[in-house]
Amino acid sequence: MADNWVETTAGELRLWADERGETLDEQGARLLLDLVRQEMGLAGPGELTPDGVRELLLEVFPESVVAGTDEVPAVLDTLRGIVAFLRDTGAVPAAAAAELADAVEGAAPGFAEAVAEADTAERQVAAEVIAGLMRADGVPLDDQDAVEKWVREFEALPEDERYTRTEEYLRQAEELVVPPVRLAPEADLAAAARASALTAQVLALADWTGERPLTEHDQLTEADAREARRALGLEEPRSSGRVEDEAALERLWWAAVEAEVITAAGGAAAPGPALEGLRSADDAELLAAWLPLFDAVVVPEHDPEDGLDAIELVQNELTGVLIHLYEQEAPTPPRELLEALRDHVAESYDFSDQNAMSALVTDAFSLELAILEEWGVLVPAGDGGRALTPLGVWAVRQLLLADGFTAPLVGELAGARAAELVEGLTWHRPDTADEEIAGWLASHDAKDAAADLLDVMRTGGPGARNLAAAVLHRIGPEAAPVVRAAREHPLVSPYAVLWLNAVDDPSGRELAREEYLWVFVDTVAGMLETAEPAEAVEAALADAPPGAELVAMIDELWRTQHGDVADVLEALGDHHPDKGTAKAARTAAYKARSARQSERGGV
Repeated sequence: MADNWVETTAGELRLWADERGETLDEQGARLLLDLVRQEMGLAGPGELTPDGVRELLLEVFPESVVAGTDEVPAVLDTLRGIVAFLRDTGAVPAAAAAELADAVEGAAPGFAEAVAEADTAERQVAAEVIAGLMRADGVPLDDQDAVEKWVREFEALPEDERYTRTEEYLRQAEELVVPPVRLAPEADLAAAARASALTAQVLALADWTGERPLTEHDQLTEADAREARRALGLEEPRSSGRVEDEAALERLWWAAVEAEVITAAGGAAAPGPALEGLRSADDAELLAAWLPLFDAVVVPEHDPEDGLDAIELVQNELTGVLIHLYEQEAPTPPRELLEALRDHVAESYDFSDQNAMSALVTDAFSLELAILEEWGVLVPAGDGGRALTPLGVWAVRQLLLADGFTAPLVGELAGARAAELVEGLTWHRPDTADEEIAGWLASHDAKDAAADLLDVMRTGGPGARNLAAAVLHRIGPEAAPVVRAAREHPLVSPYAVLWLNAVDDPSGRELAREEYLWVFVDTVAGMLETAEPAEAVEAALADAPPGAELVAMIDELWRTQHGDVADVLEALGDHHPDKGTAKAARTAAYKARSARQSERGGV
């Protein structure tokens, strides 16, 4: 039977307050006691020390509880009440209680600051979520009236509907994350933009156009269009197999107009406000003018209802191709890109002759790849593959950011807190994760870094502990005093022992069997947070003992005091390739859940 002393203490606190006619926030007291028990691992309130009070107020509470600054006085009063209760009931000696009371008062200013910082962060996250919901609904954030109208309507919704919409947004927002990339220096990007054929063609078009009359649709007249094609070297339609790109000039024209390199309004053309920027010697100004141009040519607005030819179909799907390239570690073969594009076209559009259209799409796609190479966005790489150039990486990332994606950069976590580092590492590939960790460690004192990582391990879930432990193992023996001091915390102790052994610290010892089992469960539970169960099990089995030894370990695992042990065993039962081992895991999962229910019921 698990002895949950929190409920017993809470009841005694209530009686103590009633006898004295004092007001006590019973719910707040239970919350503080729960934190002391679950997060700090204390076996009773009498184990609370002055250092424990400071840890509770300055670290555990701000990181575990969502609270506003207006709640700080009430929390401190409740903790003062708990200390008085411990003194009056003799749970701690009077002198020790006085030290606890002094610790509360000494930590109070820092507690207020920590809660304010956490409250600000929570509000910022909430504001970002609300802004994201508005963007998803097409509300312009610079339109105050529209924003206020949306907020009123959202707040009028039933609570469960608001919750559902928020959860759906957060799920989608998690999907809108792309892997971290490295960016070239701004000077190199600007040089590439100046050398781009897209820049040269649009500048040539703007110079040729100057100021002249246009058609009623703000386009060049047929005669002018012929002359412009000749001036730009586009007089002969480019072809690839059966596709003829007769719309090259029109594409450049509308891109220049949308990017404001050329102004076309009221039946007349004139140089646009972005023309100077596209010629600027200032790198930032040039890139600011070049990006809208790139956006306009790779994100066209061909309306399917108008009837699309193969080139327009491919251009409509071009951003998907660029994002695919952005997310790849290695150059991508054109065949792989083409297959993905053709599948998407086949799903999105209905054609009477699929074979003929497929062939046309193939030709159009080859032409688009060649054009993107001319513009300096793609480069041939590997065995016939394609990759984004540094300019292409930068430009695609800018478009992703504008569309609400999270697009991290390698190295941007160097000055972050350990918790932010661990959270950010979940989006990294192994190679960039190593680089990010190295940069973070280089900018932090070893002992301070170890202390921050140990804090993450105390307060985070299994996935955070796994990552924090991996980073901790990159720190040398100079952090040993900090790690030794953390061995008393139940969530950290096994990892601290492993680290001390790894650095050959004299205080090292063998990991106890129950600690080894706990670490195994914690590791697999961490994998289950971000990977599919089958993938997590496959990764876990790489380091697990084989055959009968694993079956014996599984039979022990269900007794492990880890909150996720049943889920881990269930995953093993569902996905272990050996039927006998899988059956043993399912049986152990049932035992673990039964034991947990008995503990909760006090049986």
